[in-house]
Amino acid sequence: MCSILLFASKLTRGRVRLPVFCNYRQYSDEKSPIKTPLYELHKKYGGKLVNFAGFLLPVQYVDTSVSASHLFTRQNASIFDVSHMLQTNVSGKDCLPWFESICPVDLKGLPNGSSSLTVFLNDNGGIIDDLIVTKVTEQQLYIVSNAGRLEADKQHMLETSELFKKRGNDVNVSFWDVNDRALLALQGPKAAKVLQTLTDFSLDDLVFMTSREGRVANVGCRVTRCGYTGEDGVELSIPADKAIAVAEALMESSDVKLAGLGARDSLRLEAGLCLYGNDIDETVTPVEANLTWLIAKRRRQESNFPGANVIMKQIKEGVLKRRVGIRLESGPPARKDAILKDPINNKEIGKVTSGCPTPSLGGNIAMGYVSEAFKKVGTNLLVNIRGKDVPCSVAKMPFVPSKYYIKK
Repeated sequence: MCSILLFASKLTRGRVRLPVFCNYRQYSDEKSPIKTPLYELHKKYGGKLVNFAGFLLPVQYVDTSVSASHLFTRQNASIFDVSHMLQTNVSGKDCLPWFESICPVDLKGLPNGSSSLTVFLNDNGGIIDDLIVTKVTEQQLYIVSNAGRLEADKQHMLETSELFKKRGNDVNVSFWDVNDRALLALQGPKAAKVLQTLTDFSLDDLVFMTSREGRVANVGCRVTRCGYTGEDGVELSIPADKAIAVAEALMESSDVKLAGLGARDSLRLEAGLCLYGNDIDETVTPVEANLTWLIAKRRRQESNFPGANVIMKQIKEGVLKRRVGIRLESGPPARKDAILKDPINNKEIGKVTSGCPTPSLGGNIAMGYVSEAFKKVGTNLLVNIRGKDVPCSVAKMPFVPSKYYIKK
């Protein structure tokens, strides 16, 4: 099953069961899911569609296994439909201080056209959501956040911006509807080579975590060099009615294929990246999640972000648990909530939050939280899978080295 990544998607009593390898949470299909602008493309190429976060998205395509799609991405390039993500535009002369009031990012020190991973925080330092913010100019921001937190993120941004405006500040928040704007991720070592033939600007200067507007296949897009796979690649924000045309222009190259949620999930776990709702949530702080680097230096000095008292104390004094990578050389994969144990006394010391087979390395990988004393790479543990304790060890993340484009 590790090499085949058995597909087990089927409808049962109004719910969609996702593939056994997939960490994505299941969603009820009682309400009609939303079709993304690439829906007809998915149907055309045999996408096996499921309701994910209220959107119809492909888990995989009929002509390839998830494992094969995963490996194709690592070797070539794949297109992922990520139109379900929330795209937000912010404008106004006070948009930077407003955003810094809800995130620990240093926007003031970020050059125009640069992007940064950051987190919305609650007053206890818990992670409301993780997101990427682009500083377009001193008075304009572009934000991409998670579909599963769409309503929570909208409410959070609207409520905080309205309070900010009541104090006499200038900030305006607007959201792109999926019917107006698509988001397409082109990921893999050949992504830039293929994209360059279709763009009107040089990709050599578009380094990792930078963004600009330009034309792709004669369509005006925002091109951001980032992604969720650990590979080089871009995300393209495209007018909805042009999304299929851009995707098919990219697919004219034999180096590009469509890929679904299954491959996206195994790729992101190999890259050591968090899935909101599994690996991070409002009960976890960035320090516990091993994301302390998201707290910018200036922001630590000012300590004026939500939950700063909790987080700064954790940075200084430590935490009781920490997110780590986990490697299993044999046996079945460890799934979410599998118990992690100390092999010496068999006591519980943590839980798995994500796990799946690793097509790139063989065997299985996972991530989870363990007591601080067990976080060191190489530490031997046990994980309880189907009632059986299986040997595993704490592993360095990312499991597969990242290949982001950083110009030397």
